Amino acid sequence: MVFFFVLPLIFIVVVSFSTRGDVGNIVYKFTLSNYIKLLDPLYINIFIKSILIAIYTTALCLIIGYPFAFIIATSPKKYKPLLLLLIILPFWTNSLVRTYAMIVLLRTEGIINTLLLHMNIINQPLHLMYNNIAVMIGMLYMMFPFMVLPLYTSLEKLDKRILDAASDLGAGPVNKFLKITLPLTKGGIISGCILVFIPTLGLFFVTDLMGGSKVILMSNLIKNQFLTARDWPFGSAISVVLIIVMLSVITFNSRASGTKGML
Repeated sequence: MVFFFVLPLIFIVVVSFSTRGDVGNIVYKFTLSNYIKLLDPLYINIFIKSILIAIYTTALCLIIGYPFAFIIATSPKKYKPLLLLLIILPFWTNSLVRTYAMIVLLRTEGIINTLLLHMNIINQPLHLMYNNIAVMIGMLYMMFPFMVLPLYTSLEKLDKRILDAASDLGAGPVNKFLKITLPLTKGGIISGCILVFIPTLGLFFVTDLMGGSKVILMSNLIKNQFLTARDWPFGSAISVVLIIVMLSVITFNSRASGTKGML
């Protein structure tokens, strides 16, 4: 952990306070210019956009994933392994391959547009690629299992006798869900949100492939600074800011769930 995590992290922090040389090398001369540069409205807008897309993706995963996890948890035991397999199955395929599969579905000549045109539902292909919606669809597809599995674990551990007692006392389905099921599965909700929100901030390849040059997020900006512009100090400064944001989210959610060991 010290060699492969702590030392590289310290190196990134040190580089973030350094300067870029004329040929893209790192000059270890202390400066705050990299962080001051982040105050430019262009980078502030990219940062806000990145946070919003991560929030929207997390919310969509929760809205879609909770009913799916509930169905798995309440299904007969003989069907649970199959349903869990359907959730875990995407992990057996490389994420890049899955992203290209989504492109085949969503592109102008893709399967979805072709079917809609043949069924005369639309007159011209829909623009489903290279926009914010495409990026969120790609993020949702990638991160969906990370939301469902913690939710399923919480719902599976839920004591069904409490729900039966609530029914005996006259509670309806809505009241049972809002006052019993939802509060008792708060830990799974928070864990799932953390597992989705934080990786979403760093999935640069989804944005590159499904957003094209029209969608730039902080993850793409970091990649471009390291690999294209060869401005490691500025890329490191962006990375440090994102790390601070991630740690803040983890700390906030840890306190909200009453767990102190998540850090």
